[in-house]
Amino acid sequence: MKALIVYSSRTGNTEKICRAAAEVIPGCDVFPVGDAPAPDGYDLVGVGYWVDKGMPGKDAAAYLERLSGVRVALFGTLGAWPDSDHARECIVKGEALLEGRNNTVFGTFLCQGKVDPRIVEMMQKMGDKVHPMTEERKARLAEAAKHPDENDCENARAFLRGVLERIAG
Repeated sequence: MKALIVYSSRTGNTEKICRAAAEVIPGCDVFPVGDAPAPDGYDLVGVGYWVDKGMPGKDAAAYLERLSGVRVALFGTLGAWPDSDHARECIVKGEALLEGRNNTVFGTFLCQGKVDPRIVEMMQKMGDKVHPMTEERKARLAEAAKHPDENDCENARAFLRGVLERIAG
């Protein structure tokens, strides 16, 4: 299996998850999105992104929108709870970027990741109008700061093993 994993990572969260997942496929090529080769000749392309306003970050989104006729697995990190309604919406929006161009999406893996302190600062400056800094939000950000951890990395590996089984099956 010739595989490529491309990632966009603001804080290192997504890179960590993508590199962990890549361990599942011997010889897997891993690149930041800006240095990624064309996906031609790869049996699988993994694309990792950090969630920005409910969507893959703009660099990863632009890469996804260029893919055509590719087997794809997505890896995302976000500050929200990975089993939340917001996370499920992020999955739908990320996968939608691949529609209509003969791509096959084998699924999306999402896990929590620390939020860039500059983004937290920006949210605090917005005050209660957009993202009020509630006790629940503070607790979520504190938990997100602990991720991705080794358990998240193992879950990303397990996700990619499942993708490979579906491709082979």
